Amino acid sequence: MRIAIASGKGGTGKTTVVANLAVHLKNSKHSVAVADCDVEEPNLHLFLNPHLDIEKTAVVPIPEVDNELCTGDDCGLCAQLCRFKSLILMAGEVMVFPELCHGCGLCTLACPEKAITEGSRAIGVVRSGKANCIPFTEGEMKIGEAMAPPLIEEVKAASPQCDIELIDCPPGTSCPVIKALDGVDFAVLVTEPTPFGLHDLDLAVLTLRQLRIPFGVVINRDGMGNSCVHDYLNREKITLLGAIPHSLKAAQAYSKGLLHVGNVEGFDDHYAKLWENIQQSIGEARS
Repeated sequence: MRIAIASGKGGTGKTTVVANLAVHLKNSKHSVAVADCDVEEPNLHLFLNPHLDIEKTAVVPIPEVDNELCTGDDCGLCAQLCRFKSLILMAGEVMVFPELCHGCGLCTLACPEKAITEGSRAIGVVRSGKANCIPFTEGEMKIGEAMAPPLIEEVKAASPQCDIELIDCPPGTSCPVIKALDGVDFAVLVTEPTPFGLHDLDLAVLTLRQLRIPFGVVINRDGMGNSCVHDYLNREKITLLGAIPHSLKAAQAYSKGLLHVGNVEGFDDHYAKLWENIQQSIGEARS
């Protein structure tokens, strides 16, 4: 069962929920794995301290043009078809801009002269290991790289199968998030009780409804801000899976890289209740 932990914006506590929920599940004797798909800024390792002993370079295919076979201006079909403008015709020759290529392979298939073959371009790395017996996988994108979805796909593929897989999604609602959500059974949206939190939560809710993925919401730092998120959930008839209270002790633990579970009094119960509510919501979604 794949469960995505997502948020409409960064800084809501999404990764904190992933880390603590994973440890709660491990302590409860569940088979659980975690995958950090926030490849532009992976930080789940800061809380779980995994030993990562496998590293693999992730690549995307890019076109390589054989100018001996290419007919240039007499054809130009590859440049016409490439919607990402990664191939252009200039001075009678096809020029390739690898950074713009999305690796769809259309140019290779369409070339009537078979002048285009596929090379590869590194976009980042995928690392795997274990964090206190929890299988751990993360991706880290190359600096300056813009193509997160292919790397996220590699991270998900490398994550070992367990009864429960927690996916730490990128923040927001753009293409990387859609790729991270692909194929999940349930999503947990983490938000904060502020007008900014509500604005981006609404975007995330619209996204999940469009994708027809069952979901519920966790309010982090509940008690600060105002009641706007509670009011919104009631109005939209969205399940509140849990409310992690605003706590100075929790903030102090976070600042030291410590988990709430096992370190902050009362928080073990919050994550136990959260897991209970997630299970109930998944059961209701399947019935």
